[in-house]
Amino acid sequence: MNTDPVRLERRSGQRFQLHLPLLIHVDGKTVPGFTQDVSARGLFLYTEAALAEGTVVELTFTMPSEITLAESMRVRCRGRVLRADPSPAGPRSGIAVQLDSYQYLPSLECEPIPTLVRVSATDSAGRSPGATPR
Repeated sequence: MNTDPVRLERRSGQRFQLHLPLLIHVDGKTVPGFTQDVSARGLFLYTEAALAEGTVVELTFTMPSEITLAESMRVRCRGRVLRADPSPAGPRSGIAVQLDSYQYLPSLECEPIPTLVRVSATDSAGRSPGATPR
């Protein structure tokens, strides 16, 4: 007899495992982070910023050509934090964000996004708890 709980999948779109650097704009501040996965309606990211459930955020990152099927494009998204998972292995938290809107940005409107280096450690759920800025 299987006693494992059944977990219902609530995601409504395909997720792409993309580790992209991004900027998080919240409460007049801009902090770096990086994605773990991205879909049309949400993403999971890591950051050192303390973001509570319900917080409205604006995210800026570059969507790679493998996803756009054209050239890479800078994207600005607005959304809200659905879940924040503190990392037991360091200062970064895992953040689930539901996207409400997004727009493609002309290259002239783009601020540089710092490059992040992934570390190989994972938490108990198999997610990477952080990256180190270069």
